Amino acid sequence: MRGEPGFFDVDDRLKRLSDLGDHLEGFAAAVDFEMFRSDLMAALNYSNGVQGGRPPFDPVVMFKILVIAAMDNLSDERAEFLINDRMSFMRFLGLSLADRVPDARTIWLFREKLSKAGAIESLFARFDAALRASGFIAMSGQIVDATLVAAPRQRNMEDEKKAIKEGRIPEAWKTRPAKLRQKDRDARWTVKFTKAKAKEAGSKPPCDIAIPVFGYQNHIAIDRGFGFIRKWSATDAAAYEGARLREGLLDKTNTASSVWADTAYSSAANEAFMEKNGFVSRVHRKKPKGKPMPDAVRRANAEKSKVRSRVEHVFAEQKDRMRLFIRTIGIARAKVKIGMANLVYNFKRLIFLQRMAAA
Repeated sequence: MRGEPGFFDVDDRLKRLSDLGDHLEGFAAAVDFEMFRSDLMAALNYSNGVQGGRPPFDPVVMFKILVIAAMDNLSDERAEFLINDRMSFMRFLGLSLADRVPDARTIWLFREKLSKAGAIESLFARFDAALRASGFIAMSGQIVDATLVAAPRQRNMEDEKKAIKEGRIPEAWKTRPAKLRQKDRDARWTVKFTKAKAKEAGSKPPCDIAIPVFGYQNHIAIDRGFGFIRKWSATDAAAYEGARLREGLLDKTNTASSVWADTAYSSAANEAFMEKNGFVSRVHRKKPKGKPMPDAVRRANAEKSKVRSRVEHVFAEQKDRMRLFIRTIGIARAKVKIGMANLVYNFKRLIFLQRMAAA
């Protein structure tokens, strides 16, 4: 009947999508998602189905849905809709028009299982091992930095804030479990300072701009050679970023020992840690208190900035294009969201490097 789609109509439409530049095809070509199956099966502890019931969705397909969601920070409901709506999404997932599509609840449960199993670290390490096996070894030193990731603001009373900071559950919430489930007791407030920009007349405002932010932090270390995220961790927004350098953030397998970072990482403890573990500090020096910055230090910091600034491209990609934002509640779930954003960034970086090599 005229107007009804046929087999060749669908095939022609998919070919047209490829001609227009389906970015998901690049992901499918660059990343062998089957490498994650064993880690996913171990984390999810899927049964063999002998007890009956509807069989679960394929874990690799579900993981690829999280990849789609991380690319544009989609909610589970939006991800469900777009998978049903877009043929490019269905092709990436290996689904046909007749196949059942996971609903928002199924996507949430899958992410929740990964969160409880703490599987995001092993999935990230699995892909990093694949990168190294393909020749993308960590080289030329590493660059460390952190960025704030916002979460929905909590409207709490002063006594509730005090209880949360002390690690207690506010008394008023104990009898209201529904409200307690919606309260994020792990995220924290902090203040982000932005340098004041000069006005058109040439004068500057009397002080920098202070912006309050509620949420978490994404701490990363990228290799200078290829720009992949090699190490990462997630904390609340108020955690002191400089201390994370001593908590497993540095990659000891990098072929060079230099470490670049801004003044937030400038401390005697960090310098002693790097010297003890064979790293060479390229951390920015702080301005002496009450004194002008020496010219030699200023020039040295400027040279370091030429290298250190590369890490800002990672955060620009995640915040501008991927629109990273934490919708979940709790640090365990936030780690999955942040870890997926870091993993997807590495996918994108691999595609970029492969295209550069082909050109």
